[in-house]
Amino acid sequence: MNNRAILHLDLDAFFVSVERLKNPSLRNVPLIVGGSAERGVVAAASYEARRFGVHSAMPARIAKQLCPEAIFIKGDYDAYSRFSDLVTDVIVERSPVVEKASIDEFYVDMTGMERFYGCLKWGSELKAAIKREAGLDITFGLSGNKTVSKIAVNEAKPNGQMQIDYGLEKPFLAPLSIKKIPMVGDKTYHLLRSMGVAKINTLQAMPIEMLQRVMGEGGKTLWAKANGIDQSPVEPYVAQKSISTEHTFQKDTIDVRGLQATLVSMAESLGYQLRQQEKLTACLTLKIRYSDFNTYTMQVRLPYTSLDNALVERAKELFRKLYQRRLLIRLIGLKVSHLVQGSYQYTLFEDVGQQVRLYHALDTIRNRYGVQAVGRAASAGLAYSQHETTGGKQTVPQDFGPAAKSKLSEYVA
Repeated sequence: MNNRAILHLDLDAFFVSVERLKNPSLRNVPLIVGGSAERGVVAAASYEARRFGVHSAMPARIAKQLCPEAIFIKGDYDAYSRFSDLVTDVIVERSPVVEKASIDEFYVDMTGMERFYGCLKWGSELKAAIKREAGLDITFGLSGNKTVSKIAVNEAKPNGQMQIDYGLEKPFLAPLSIKKIPMVGDKTYHLLRSMGVAKINTLQAMPIEMLQRVMGEGGKTLWAKANGIDQSPVEPYVAQKSISTEHTFQKDTIDVRGLQATLVSMAESLGYQLRQQEKLTACLTLKIRYSDFNTYTMQVRLPYTSLDNALVERAKELFRKLYQRRLLIRLIGLKVSHLVQGSYQYTLFEDVGQQVRLYHALDTIRNRYGVQAVGRAASAGLAYSQHETTGGKQTVPQDFGPAAKSKLSEYVA
């Protein structure tokens, strides 16, 4: 495992770069993607805007104060999905083992290729192919593991490349801020700073037992990463991976209101599963089986999302288009596919901060009281008792329990 060759690729200011491909006049100006100057959250900022302190997940009004000359654009989610798929195709076609870590990040395991072809040279040619075929700049880092390669990418940006040879991981990491370690968020950063730790070399020198006492097993992982140790594998990218749910009715039905309520419940279930797995979907498929056992499907591509409202809206739209016959329905199903790793930040093009907080509250309630403890009013009080989901069965609620109601009020407030 010590002689692995792991390439990490990260598209430079991805959303901004796509917007500039669509509109070249936006080049070389401070550009902020996400909502407007008065509302919304920053989804992405150009390097020109970052020089003023603007960063992703920042409220747009604060970004406007920091960079008054910035141009704000709403963002084109469909375009970002298309370009992500295009870059994925370029990488998968040329690479032995690929993991799509997010909409704009990839890992490639090139172990063994060094004997036949220089990994650095191969990475440079892949970088050039992405620029040639997709028109986008991408930075890569090359080392023996995922952590060091990811950190190398951040040091090489924008539009650069960096190789960290085996044995040089610790010297490379030593002078860097602890914030450079991928697993160090704000909470961990403040904890470490309270302990007097600012640079990675301090973590490298600390006894692992000390970090374990303070942080539990997370302390052991942090110490390993600080020392350039990471044995996590590159997980092969599977384009067809999906999550699905189906409902077979006890009695065939044409009750449109009840059918739509069931769809809402299933879409909520899929959204919850996506968020629990920290995944985003770009494709939704509806299946209808009639009483004569004829089965019809229809799918729609959608911007990468894990939010219930987006899935519910598209599910209803598919139902309206697909259900044109007046036959009794025996079964309906929903499936999300084209999954990538990712979470809420990729959906913050509108003023959805409150919406995201609501989903966080709902998910917290579900984690504590059960998956069906809370949901939309449209899916409540269903006559149908349960629907089958990959991995097991879920009971559709007849009503929301008082404990869940109380907890929801606490979180939303």
